[in-house]
Amino acid sequence: MPLPTPSPTSPADLRDATWEDLAPLYDALAAAPITGDGTAWLTAWSQLQSMVEEAGSLAMIEYTCDTTDPAREAANLRWSSEIFPQVVEQHVRLARRLVDSGLEPPGMSMVLREFRSDIAIFREENVPLFTELEEHVAAYQKVTGGLSVEWEGASLTVPQLQPFLKVADRAVRERAFRTGARAYLDQREVLAAQFDAMFALRQQIAANAGFPDHMAWAFAAKHRFDYTPDDCAQFHEAVATTVTPVVERLMAHRAQVLGVTTVRPWDTLVQLEARDPVRPFADVDGLVAPAQRIFDRLDPELGARFREMSTHGLLDLGSRPGKAPGGYCTNLAWRKQPFIFMNAVGVPDDVNTLVHEAGHCFHDFAANQLPWLWQRSAGHEAAELASMSMELLVTPWLVQPTGYYTPEQARAVEIEQLEDVLTSLCHIASVDAFQRWIYTSGDGHDASARDQAWLRIRARFEAGVDWSGLEAERVARWYRQLHIFELPFYYIEYGIAQLGALQLWRDAQRDPAGTLARYRAFQALGGTRPLPELYAAAGARLIFDREGMAELVGLVEQRLEALRR
Repeated sequence: MPLPTPSPTSPADLRDATWEDLAPLYDALAAAPITGDGTAWLTAWSQLQSMVEEAGSLAMIEYTCDTTDPAREAANLRWSSEIFPQVVEQHVRLARRLVDSGLEPPGMSMVLREFRSDIAIFREENVPLFTELEEHVAAYQKVTGGLSVEWEGASLTVPQLQPFLKVADRAVRERAFRTGARAYLDQREVLAAQFDAMFALRQQIAANAGFPDHMAWAFAAKHRFDYTPDDCAQFHEAVATTVTPVVERLMAHRAQVLGVTTVRPWDTLVQLEARDPVRPFADVDGLVAPAQRIFDRLDPELGARFREMSTHGLLDLGSRPGKAPGGYCTNLAWRKQPFIFMNAVGVPDDVNTLVHEAGHCFHDFAANQLPWLWQRSAGHEAAELASMSMELLVTPWLVQPTGYYTPEQARAVEIEQLEDVLTSLCHIASVDAFQRWIYTSGDGHDASARDQAWLRIRARFEAGVDWSGLEAERVARWYRQLHIFELPFYYIEYGIAQLGALQLWRDAQRDPAGTLARYRAFQALGGTRPLPELYAAAGARLIFDREGMAELVGLVEQRLEALRR
């Protein structure tokens, strides 16, 4: 069925759209009959939604690429705070029509399950609250994107300090660490006030929908059908008992190699196996060209997809003033192409970030072959399995001439990456446990109580690092974790996916071709299967238990010991 005339033919037609422009398009779909098996009506909705989502994504991309431009800020706010909350309401309106019709178009069983959840938690009175939330998110992005520091006569972004945390000179590392933390501490009152407002709005949204707190609401909103808050608590306990002791041993080894009594926070990133800090590339071209060779060697089709992104201007990789921090991949739904945003500064972590986001892109490319928009979107747990697995699957190709490193550098970088896998699991548990405390303790509204809770929770999972006299700097770490501000409860997915990725890494060592084939088959399923089935297609299972986690952590520790011999 066609959309009403005049109707948009591409996201470009919607660049300057207001909600008043879009509302008639949704009204027409709401009034149109659903005939036959429903596929014609569903296709029309999918086409409209793809155009709308891409137009909004483009506004977000433009703003995060330059948070100093008032016009870009206004456009992003129009989409995020004025249009998309209304689109959510229309999504529920149209989803209800399809559910009430009793039809189940082919391949839509999982989507309909999600639609029913969306309908159950929707409340009209929450629409303006989501608008307010998006305004606070934009404000957080503006503050953090505008952070800069003075360093040896130059103005740098906080990410641009990262190379100085890897140099041999301990005094330089300490100064870089303190400078980066101070940038966030100077904004602590502003950011805490923003979070106060976000917390109140999120708890009210949950209450309006009949939930006791935002955590319970978030589990329903994120379609977490296959695990519970109790499973997450089990994950926390498993990390504390199986991963934290290994990280403590890593830090003891670090102290011994560095010749220091205790490891301080500025000692955790310096490479122990490389005489000089590894600088894998000097500029963005030097980041992209080896990545292209790596993906070509890993799988020609993946290489072709990455080349498509490079030649079509779908990469914004370098760090610069005014650019929002962090990195992401977003899917441009209408053109069926993804986009990568990151802040590269010339360190090995940038290579991991690019490969990680490319894993998301390959997932998007594969799932975009499915007929309807909603089928193409897997949950974050599956999305992160695609990206984190890619980080590990490329390891054999990182050595020159294909990749970035000499053999000795590659050894040092693999050690660094595997150590990061373990320390990241501790960080993930910290963030998820902290968010659980915020929204369920009764004290999450209190800024000082939040900071103290972060210190307590962090100490449970992070061992072997001496933070004495640095409580304020340790607190600053959560203020720079954008997920806590922008995407609450989006973090445990990284831990679930990391354990899935380690299962693929384990299997790839004995069957690389079969593992990659399973990885590709999993990606092509999009969101059309329950989460355990998606993991099974990739050759993995969901792990929350101590035994399963201990096996994988043990394999990582064994590999680290072998690399150090």
